[in-house]
This record gives sequence, C-alpha cells and structure tokens, in this order.
Amino acid sequence: MASATTNKTFCRICEASCGLVATVENNRVTSLAPNKEHHGTLGFSCMKGLHQHSMYDSPDRLQTPLKRVGDSFKAISWQQALREIGDKVKALRDVSPQSIGMYVGTAAGFSILHPIFAEGFMQGLGSHNIYSSSTQDCANRFAAAKEMYGFPFFQPFVDLDHVECMLIVGTNPVVSKWTFLQVAHPVKRMKQVLARGGRIIVVDPRYTETAKVAGEHQYIKPNTDVFFFLSFLAEIFARNACDTATVQQHSTGLEELREVAAAWPAERTAPVTGISPENLRELVSTFLEANGAAIVTGTGLGMGQDGTLAQWLAECINAVSGNLDRRGGTLVGEGIFDFAGFAKKNGMFMRKARSRIGNFRELNGAFPGGILADEILTPGKDQIKAMFVTGGNPLLTMANSTRLREALQSLELLVVTDIYLNETASVADYVLPATSPLERPDLPFIFPLFLGMQSIPYIAATEALVEPTGEQRDEATIYTDLATACGIGLFGSTLTQRLLRFLKGANKVFHPRSRPGLPQKLLLDLILRSSGNGSWRSLLQFPEGKPREQVAPGSFLGKRPITDDGKVALAPAEFVAATGALESRFAEYAQAQESGVMRLISKRAHSTHNSWTQNIDALTNGDHNRTNYLYLHPADGQRLGLAEGDAADIRSATAAIRLPVKLLEELMPGTVAVPHGWGHQHASGLGVASQLAGANVNILASDGPGNIEPLSGMAHLSGIPVEVTAAAGPVNRASWSGC
Repeated sequence: MASATTNKTFCRICEASCGLVATVENNRVTSLAPNKEHHGTLGFSCMKGLHQHSMYDSPDRLQTPLKRVGDSFKAISWQQALREIGDKVKALRDVSPQSIGMYVGTAAGFSILHPIFAEGFMQGLGSHNIYSSSTQDCANRFAAAKEMYGFPFFQPFVDLDHVECMLIVGTNPVVSKWTFLQVAHPVKRMKQVLARGGRIIVVDPRYTETAKVAGEHQYIKPNTDVFFFLSFLAEIFARNACDTATVQQHSTGLEELREVAAAWPAERTAPVTGISPENLRELVSTFLEANGAAIVTGTGLGMGQDGTLAQWLAECINAVSGNLDRRGGTLVGEGIFDFAGFAKKNGMFMRKARSRIGNFRELNGAFPGGILADEILTPGKDQIKAMFVTGGNPLLTMANSTRLREALQSLELLVVTDIYLNETASVADYVLPATSPLERPDLPFIFPLFLGMQSIPYIAATEALVEPTGEQRDEATIYTDLATACGIGLFGSTLTQRLLRFLKGANKVFHPRSRPGLPQKLLLDLILRSSGNGSWRSLLQFPEGKPREQVAPGSFLGKRPITDDGKVALAPAEFVAATGALESRFAEYAQAQESGVMRLISKRAHSTHNSWTQNIDALTNGDHNRTNYLYLHPADGQRLGLAEGDAADIRSATAAIRLPVKLLEELMPGTVAVPHGWGHQHASGLGVASQLAGANVNILASDGPGNIEPLSGMAHLSGIPVEVTAAAGPVNRASWSGC
C-alpha cells in the first residue's frame, strides 16, 4: 500500500481560488485543508472547497461514455460515441451550421483550456449559437463595461487595502465571495477595513451576513436599485460634487448623464425604493467625504429587471465622484498580457452577430440563455436541432426550466459533457465523462489570470493530484476528438487540428501508460511563455503562488480604455435611450406596492454552491441542508396566516412551487426569499442530491424574448412578483416543484 503524500494546489469552484493542501493516498484525495502559506488566500477556504473531493470521488461519477437507449443509458466506447455524434453533426451541418448550438456553464470558466477549446469547436462548426450561464447572473456587468470602457472584461474592483467607504449593493461576499474579484477570507478583509476606521454599508432587501459584519445596513425594496442609483447621482450633481476636471479629461457624456439623473430626486424615488431622502443624503455624504470610496455590486443587482442600467449607474457614480482608477476607490486590473488589446486586434468578444429569436446582440461570444427554448422550438431557417452542453446544468439554473426541458427533449441530438448524470445529462442522447479539477493540471481561471482581478496579486499553477479512475477525458481532448469526428478543424483551422492530433499522438508515445489525451501541461506552458511569464516548470516552483505587482492607481484612465476615443463613455446612447422606459416601470412598481404584491429574491446558503455541492453527503446534514425554504418576514407570515413549518404555495406568472416556511426577521416586509440550486428530483445520477427535498425556484422565472433584459439578455431571477398563500396540500418531496 502506497504511503500518503501531501500536495499543494488551489480550489477551482469559485473566484477565490483558495490555496489548498491535499492528502493523497492510493490515487485518492482523502482530505483537503487550507494552505496557510498561500500568498493570495492566507490559509482560508470555505467548507464547500474543503469537501469537494467527495464530489469527485463519488460512486455517482461517470466512468464511461453513455448512450441513451429508450428510457435508460448504456455504456459505450469513446470510439462509438465519437463516431455516432460526428455522423449526426455532419448531417445537420450540411444543412445549416447554425442548427448546432452549445451551452457553456459556469464550471467551464474555472479551467483555462475548457472554454478555449469549446469555443474553438463551435468556430470549427461555423456556428455562433453559443449560450452562456452568464445571462443568469452577471451579463449586465459585461454589457456595461463594453459600452463604457470598450471591453466587456474591464471590471473595476474595490481597492480593499485602502478604501474608506464601501457601499455593498446586491451582493453578500461573506457567503458568496466577491463577484469576479479574487478575495479569500472576506470577513477578515472587511474587518481590516473597519479596523482602520473605514465604513461598510450594505444596501439590501435582507439584513445579510455581510451586513452583520459591516454593522451598517440600509433596506431597499427588490428591483429598485436603478432608482436608488439615479437619486444618488442626482444628489452628487445637486451638490456640485462631481470631480469635473478628471471626468472631463478622461470621459465623455457628463452632461447627458446629469440630465438623466435630474429627473429622479430622492423625494420622488423614496416611496418605491423604501430609502428616505434623509437616509439617501446621509449615504451620499458618507461616500463623498471618504478619502477613497467604492460601490460594490453583485448578482443580486444583476438578476433584477434593470440590472444593466443599475450596473452602469453604479460605475458612473464611482467615476464622477473621482473614485475610478484611484487609491481607495476602484481599480482596473492588469493580467499576464494585454487581453483587451489582443481582443480588439483580433475581434474577440467584439462580434456583432444577432440572435434569430428576439434580435439580441451577442455578448462575450454568447446569446442569452433565456431564448434558448425558443431557438429550439421555433421552426424556420437555422432552427437549433442539436446542442452540446458543457460545464453546466441549465435545467436547474435557467429561467422557466420546465419549458426548456421540453425543448431539450425535442432535439435531434443532445450531448452533455459532465462528471455526473445531472438533470440536463439525464435527458441527453450521449453523455461524455469529464475529468474533475483535481484530475488535471491547470492555471487559475480567466479573471485573475487574464484580467488581474485579485486583491493580492499572484500567479499559480497546479499539477493533477490524482489520475482518473475510469475513461474520463479532459474537455480540451474531448473537443479535439469531437472536431476530428465531425470532420472540422478547431478554430476553423485544419492546420491547428492536424497539430493538435499530432500532439495527442506524441503524448501517447512519450506517456504510453496514460489515457489518450492532449499534453495539457505543454499547452499551459505555451500560454505562460507567450505572455512572458516563464515556463510551466518554473511556475511550479512557487506552490504558494508567485507574487505579482498590484495594479497601480492612475494606470487605467487615459491609457487602457479601448473605446473609439480612448475615453470612458458615461452616457452610452443605448443606455440613455433605455432610461426612457423607467417612467412606466416606476409607475408599475408604485402601483404593485400599493396593491401588496410581494417580490421574490434569492438567498445563498453556506453549504451549497449553486447546485454543485448538493451531492456531497457531508454538506447535507441538518434540517436546513435537506431542503430549501420559503423565507418570510414574521409580519407577512401573520398577515398570510403562515407559521414556521407551514407549507406555502408561491405563484408567479409562469409557475408555482410549494415549500415549507421559515420566518426571518432580517427580511424586509413584502419580500420573500428562496435559495436557488435545489430540486434535483429529475436527476437520474445524483444519489445524494436526488433524495433531498426542495423545489427548483427558477421555474418561477419567465423566459422568452419578451421576458429578458434587452441590454444584456439577463433573465429576471430576482424581484419576481409572486403571490404567497397557504398550501393547497402537503409538500411533495418527490416533485421538482414541491407541488
């Protein structure tokens, strides 16, 4: 029996990328612990990261390719799977390349090679029909950045080491970490801000875990962030507190922005937002008086009805107050190479394709997930008839999943690459088993690596910790093999395809006992060398991460925006035009509040990471981890005749779900909350998760071109108007909806 070894690596389930120490015995990771010496994460890791090896070492792991035969699956060889998939794709591609689509989920982004090769496969097919999970949580940030700074991945982040005032709006970093920004140990970092005399104020419909650390909180009604920010801007302009010199030098559109904000004074918006004029002005004063301030936003804001406009206005507040590109304000990171310059030169993320349904623009190379069902179900030229799903589980995460399930089942071909038979894989025609993060070498994901979005800058590399136990293949190899089977070249290049096939063959010669696959370390080495960051082997000499210089204030404005004039666009024409619709939205919200309409928000739990970790038995102990709940303010419970533990029906315009009730004082009255990521009853291969109760809250959200945000394609997954009543019957644990 082999003795146990310890190996240093880093987590790849979220932006924090926490340093870990793995104990490996007999080709199994037996435990994970925080790496106390890690340069960037300083000995922190969450419980989800520390238990992830149980997810990869599960008896439910896919071991071989699977083919649907009737209502069940049978194991087949890679050769058979690739041949049959290739034959079907060739036939469909001959009619229309656009008839083949791909859904790229969040998990794809936490591996460097996975999204690159998935994109390359679609380029080879000649199809632009890619759909991204970003339109379920964060596409608004990309849309705002593209219009303001010229590049969607310019994402300003708070200078945590020097900020004196943070307004945290629509995010809960104590539970969910910072959006995009790599920050480990969020509680520790927040307490450091407070210890040096800084202030952190949370603006949220719930008194969140972050608010409890911050010590300051302002309630706001769901979906009204855009009106809050408009009044915030109006107050800045009314005080003549704009940093005019900096703004006029480095930006355009100041007067247009001033005109937009002028129509929304605090007295007007207060009844809708729930923030009194006095409280708003106090917030503005605190923000302006600080020597370095920042508004920090997240997915709670983005999933609302006007998420893109709200994100744009938040960025404008940081800019006009003089806090963009300033010490203690917000900074724009620099990655290992000039990603924005490269993208501008090569047209990456700059394509102007439009969707067949709804005429939505492409954002970051992808269309909105909220129109995918329509693209599949609507007959006509370029109707989608085949889908590849990679790194995601859209049947649990997307709006109106019931309709999407029907659409996916109608396809001529559905291929899912995953580690489990999750909900989406369970309706596939073919399922291809992928390696886990612990089974492959890797670099950190795109945001720290290419964009430098790190509070403590460093670069790191990790070897694979264990070998796959079955016939799993890494996604780069899978898409190279699929390209061969489909008779195409990755990235539209036959030369590239020949080179990759050669590298795969050579890898087998030099490593005869390894499974068929690309030499991943060689490819990662090429990325490092081409960016001037040394070699793969040299980077491995820094198991705690190799420190990099912190981005300097003053390094962005006038230097790196890639707009046509090189300036920040404070008033993009499309955004300014969209503010015209806010008048009717404002009237709608005011009327809905008068009639007592309740609004649904999401709520994340410490023990769950979207839907990924619910098949880990150790994270499902305790009553609160066995189902999700309807969280309700006690006053609303009394009004509705609902007590703790009662069953309640929650109805939207789209569907209904049934859940047990928990009363929560921290909620703003009129607001209800339901954690997302639950409802695994349709998964045929999740032994733990499918036995849990809980309902899929996203079936309450509407899909289709008329029900998603036109500026970014975001689905409305927060602030949904709902009716709550006592349940018409018991909670059905075996149902996706609980009904």
